[in-house]
Amino acid sequence: MELLTERYADKIAGMLSCYDRVIITGTMPQICYAAGITSWLYTHGIRIFDYPHWADQLRVKIRENAERIAKENGIKIEYIKKSTIRKEDHVQQILKSRGYEPGLAHIISCMETCDSYKPWHDKTTHQTFLKPDTAKCLHYYFYFIDDRLGLCYLRVPTWCPFRLQFYFNGHNLLASELMKAGIAFNLLDNAFLEISDFAQAQKHSDQLSVKEIHQILDQYSRLFCPVHEDFGQVYHWSIMQAEYATDIVFKKQSDLQAIYNELIRTAIHTVKPDNIATFLGHKLHGNYEGEMGNNYHVRLQGTRIKHSMGKVSIKMYDKYQIILRIETTVNDVTFFKHYRTVEQRDGTSVAKMANMKKNIYSLAPLQEHLKASNRRYLEFISTFQTHETGYRNLDQTTRPIKENGRSYPGFNFFDKRDLNLMIAIARGEFNIMGLKSKNLKNLFPELNASQISRLLKRLRLHGLLKRIAKSYKYYLTRLGKMVIATALKIKENVLVPSLSLAY
Repeated sequence: MELLTERYADKIAGMLSCYDRVIITGTMPQICYAAGITSWLYTHGIRIFDYPHWADQLRVKIRENAERIAKENGIKIEYIKKSTIRKEDHVQQILKSRGYEPGLAHIISCMETCDSYKPWHDKTTHQTFLKPDTAKCLHYYFYFIDDRLGLCYLRVPTWCPFRLQFYFNGHNLLASELMKAGIAFNLLDNAFLEISDFAQAQKHSDQLSVKEIHQILDQYSRLFCPVHEDFGQVYHWSIMQAEYATDIVFKKQSDLQAIYNELIRTAIHTVKPDNIATFLGHKLHGNYEGEMGNNYHVRLQGTRIKHSMGKVSIKMYDKYQIILRIETTVNDVTFFKHYRTVEQRDGTSVAKMANMKKNIYSLAPLQEHLKASNRRYLEFISTFQTHETGYRNLDQTTRPIKENGRSYPGFNFFDKRDLNLMIAIARGEFNIMGLKSKNLKNLFPELNASQISRLLKRLRLHGLLKRIAKSYKYYLTRLGKMVIATALKIKENVLVPSLSLAY
């Protein structure tokens, strides 16, 4: 099967697949659940109902650490009260004046919901312990430029169990790899508009170093959330959300826009639930109870279609109107299975197909699943028959054209005069002997010489007629023959039969 990238190879600069948005959560294993922290408190001689006072001391430690870091970097912590303000957009405005040099860029604080615990005494069992709860507490967002990961943030709550949230973008990570390799590129936000060697860039993208990412995470957790030292633990990192994008970069915006709208419209009507499951490497069973569906969305940046299956989705949209992006997003990596070592209940280990772990080291095998999903979607849309040439020819035939300050209207297939003109110039003798102005005068005696000349000029400007050099003869172009045949087909096969049923 010919892929879309092969069909339009002369119009495509290159194709690249890599991670886009990645969100990772950090937890301290022993205190991230109620029974665990209850046991830790008992072990360290802290009474359960003293928990709020003890946790408040840690809150103060995080606050003082944030204030110290802000002072050392000459930054003022900005409190944002309104949830309608997008933090990312706000930080981008700051970066425009600050620049993109590595280092701390900004600190935002805000009140947000967080996991928590509350002391509880069970009067039936006479046991005292902590129960899971939710509350609101102050959160700090540390935005910084890392020399490897680019713009990142670490979200630090000020209340136990101090569950962290770390964000980075895979395009920034790849950009740093390309700089080290000496591969030229043009990165705009989270998309490569140009790369001097797409094949080498793909190799660097595929060679993801999760160990290096892990080291960076540990570094920033120690810097911005030092309370883990009080527990004698290190953070355990898990994948919360991952987006993997396949970008087909066109040379011109017009080349992509000629086919994009038709790809979107066709996908809306042809993608069914079983197709979505296939894209994501699953089979749709009758007992599947999750949500599935298509969503078409018009945004300020353009249009987007999204296909969802539970907590995984695949979408297609045009980035900056020059990149066709296919992107798979997963919010629960256990959706995918791969061949790995599984520990049995009896303590033995066996290698078999199993659900993917949420551990950060699943980023490497997850990459292969997401890349395959994008590939299957590309293969599916490559079966669509696009009609960009037809749209271009229709526009050329029907739109008005100006020359030397005069406007020559396009041709209307439903206008009797235009249809009669097309039928007239398609006569067989003109295909052999050519068409002259006097021939049109004989067919349309009501028109004067000036009107005949204007008709011929109109036909030539719209590409339906061509003039033979050093003569006054005209012949139908290939486009002219197609347009006339289409006009007759519409009249004889559609209009007349349909309107005959009116009575």
